[in-house]
Amino acid sequence: MLRDLSSRLENLSGLLRANGLLLVLSLSLFTAGAYAAESVPVESEMAWWVLPLALFFVCFLMGIVAVPSGVGGGVLFVPIVGGFFPFHLDFVRAAGLLVALASALSAGPMLLRGGLANLRLALPMALLASASSIAGAIMGLALPASTVQVALGITILGIVILMSSAKKSEFPDVQKPDRLSAALAMNGIFHDGATGKDMPWQVHRTPLALLLFIGIGFLAGMFGMGAGWANVPVLNLLMGAPLKVSAGTSSFILSLVDSSAAWVYINKGAVLAVIAVPSVVGMMLGAMIGARLLHVLRASVVRRMVIFLLLFAGLRALLKGLGIWV
Repeated sequence: MLRDLSSRLENLSGLLRANGLLLVLSLSLFTAGAYAAESVPVESEMAWWVLPLALFFVCFLMGIVAVPSGVGGGVLFVPIVGGFFPFHLDFVRAAGLLVALASALSAGPMLLRGGLANLRLALPMALLASASSIAGAIMGLALPASTVQVALGITILGIVILMSSAKKSEFPDVQKPDRLSAALAMNGIFHDGATGKDMPWQVHRTPLALLLFIGIGFLAGMFGMGAGWANVPVLNLLMGAPLKVSAGTSSFILSLVDSSAAWVYINKGAVLAVIAVPSVVGMMLGAMIGARLLHVLRASVVRRMVIFLLLFAGLRALLKGLGIWV
């Protein structure tokens, strides 16, 4: 009985520590962002390294949260940095693309070697999404910053609704592939390391998915954030690919889509090293810790915290674009 009681107390203590860590991360994100935006205005004569250091710290925390929650760093980066830091939104979106691109490229080779990313499934989607991301980047740079802020806020709130209501299916049951997926050989055998079994899979509803990826690529280029939040539901819930294959293929698609849109921002001079470098380095270092915490923290708790962060950041972007909360 004493052993059982001791075990339960240890489990409770571990849960409290995990939840406490998440609470500290959440409060730290908003505190650091608000301090950088309000207490240290751009016009003041401050040391040049203050804002990059604050940006590194916030991105480090976002990297820790992004991995256990299963969302890309760009989804958190653009609304939070754009809403709470005194940078022009064009520079934030350009850095957001590089953040998402760095994360995707670092994971790409491992996903391909492990069979989690499927090239036949990824390339048709990435081709259309890459083309539309260029159009989205051009459109985003042409529109006024306030208009983009309002559209960003609405999109982030839509992501919150999608994340709150979307369900996940580990191995969807696809009875018969459609003609297009069969012609493109969008199928394979996925080796599940958890069960040690080989799971054959195929997809359907490919034409509708291709249309959706055109819109996904446009949003990714316009707002400068990775579209993993939309890629995975389309690949998994709509097309019927296994969840792990969907997540791995989504990362490979991001590496192509974000690189296409990033060139538009680079050509326009919207990439500033003082913003992009600390953002990428902080996000990557935080993601390494987040990968270790993935086995300790409850995914459901982290997911709820990310939804809260996105809800607050989305409202902030919307109100800032409308001129209500500047």
